[in-house]
Amino acid sequence: MGLFNKRKEPNNATATSGGAVSPKQRSVAQPYSMSTKPSFGQWLKLTWLDILTMAIFGAIGLGVYMAHPAPNRSFAVTFSDREVVYPEFAYPLRKEIVPIWAAALLAALVPIVVILFMQIRIRSFWDVNNGIIGLLYSLIGAAVFQVFVKWLIGGLRPHFLDVCKPDISLATSQAARKGYNAAGFNSIYFTREICTGDINEIDDSLESMPSGHTTAAFAGFVYLYLYLNAKMKVFANYHPAMWKLIALYAPILGAVLIGGALTIDEYHNWYDVFAGAAIGTVFAFSAYRMVYCAIWDFRFNHIPLNRGQPALFNDGMELSHAVWTRKVGWGVDHGMGGKHGHGHGHSGAGNGYDTGYGAGPGTGVPRRPVGSNGADHMV
Repeated sequence: MGLFNKRKEPNNATATSGGAVSPKQRSVAQPYSMSTKPSFGQWLKLTWLDILTMAIFGAIGLGVYMAHPAPNRSFAVTFSDREVVYPEFAYPLRKEIVPIWAAALLAALVPIVVILFMQIRIRSFWDVNNGIIGLLYSLIGAAVFQVFVKWLIGGLRPHFLDVCKPDISLATSQAARKGYNAAGFNSIYFTREICTGDINEIDDSLESMPSGHTTAAFAGFVYLYLYLNAKMKVFANYHPAMWKLIALYAPILGAVLIGGALTIDEYHNWYDVFAGAAIGTVFAFSAYRMVYCAIWDFRFNHIPLNRGQPALFNDGMELSHAVWTRKVGWGVDHGMGGKHGHGHGHSGAGNGYDTGYGAGPGTGVPRRPVGSNGADHMV
């Protein structure tokens, strides 16, 4: 049957009345079943616009990343007694603890590996599809956003003066007259015309804010955090085991460590890291909600959204079984009419998606005598 076709659900995706599709309707994504794996052609028909958009914006982001910084930022070097004005920009250039390519690779590959691993139980092509496409939304969107901020605003890296290698005597040269050299109070401010270092390193050291490493890390790992919470039902309608809390926050720890390392190797200021974390987190939340039914609503946040029809948020939704956990009836295959989202126990009697909490009899938590074997309920 294949890894992604374990469960078959009735296909409630119907075309227009009579089966006819008008030319106007051809421009709109048609309903399709998410209970079966599509052919490559069917998948490409649904996804080609996203692929094209990602390619275009990826190319735009790369072009902006390679461009010279837009602003000609002023900086102070030393006072008249040779004391450095801002020692926080005079750190030595060091080797990166986590290179940018490694941060981006980890932010992409770790979530993808986890999403694929989850399919041992979930076994849904569309869960993989929505999970990975949502991840790419987050990573690419955040990357393009942050490179524009770097290019148009930027800031000085902690090792800027070491890379710039300023020669104040150049302030009187013809080229230096184009900038703001020997300007400001007591004439202590200069622009990049007095720098004698490598031009590419100077460009890079003028684009500190926000941190690209941290943006990528939080865009990927916060997205993974949301995915794990939905699939393991950590914050749901039952008391989960502690290992789930640890597994849930492991990606956040990874993102924080990547961002924090940048303050050790002096590639970024703390506020650069904070800005990158904020950008990555916003895009992670936005991207996840674009491809799944909810973020915090535990009843629906595990269900992938269909491109061709709206989610009805009832007990007949496709892929309502698409979770990792098997506690209190989650993940039990009841087909399109399963009522395990709200209720405790495998039947969830009287407590389906459409009835609210605690309604009707049979909604209590099944109790076991103290000392009975409960090891099978720890997953």
